[in-house]
Amino acid sequence: MAGVAALANPSGLLAGNKSTLSIADKAPFTLPALPYGFDALEPNFDKMTMEIHHDKHHAAYVKNLNDALNGTTWASLSLAEILAKVSAKEPAIRNNAGGHYNHSLFWTILSPKKTTPSSKLSAAINSTFGSFDAFQSKFNDAAKTVFGSGWAWLYVDGNKKLNISKTPNQDNPLMTGLVSETGTPILGLDVWEHAYYLKYQNRRPDYITAFWNVINWDEVSKRYEAAVK
Repeated sequence: MAGVAALANPSGLLAGNKSTLSIADKAPFTLPALPYGFDALEPNFDKMTMEIHHDKHHAAYVKNLNDALNGTTWASLSLAEILAKVSAKEPAIRNNAGGHYNHSLFWTILSPKKTTPSSKLSAAINSTFGSFDAFQSKFNDAAKTVFGSGWAWLYVDGNKKLNISKTPNQDNPLMTGLVSETGTPILGLDVWEHAYYLKYQNRRPDYITAFWNVINWDEVSKRYEAAVK
């Protein structure tokens, strides 16, 4: 699968950096630190939400994943292997491995700095979707139409082409046994209510709009270029 191969040592998920994790890591997993302050994304993402989201929600996924793996054969697998092999028969591992990976990626593709997509990523976006505006509209539609909790994704598929998908709960495109649209995630938006409700209440579209102001396009571009090699 393109996703696991490309994420063996991807930009932004490099081992040895306390603010990131490696998808090659094995249990026990640890909570990666944010690469910026809790208030760094204000006014788009508020400080309290970021603090609760990271220190409570993501931390719980890490703890629950370690608890679910403890004493099982799954504990000997890397995070990449867990994501690729997990099925609906292992709900605790599915939900918490997904939650750990998804949030670890999410923190790295956010930034208080203004950035733009690289020339290679821009060309791919224009070629695939027709324009950046068309891409943004399609991604927004995916995020808005997640029923309940889940994620919207920009990912590189097995043909090294860009695609947009949405997944429920903590599933992601790396979970080949659980989702139909698979590949390497390079951009993801968390649309669980815990990601935005303190500031935006039921106004998910406003949260989605704010997301475009804090995307770390340098990181997303690195992920794209690693995925298409």
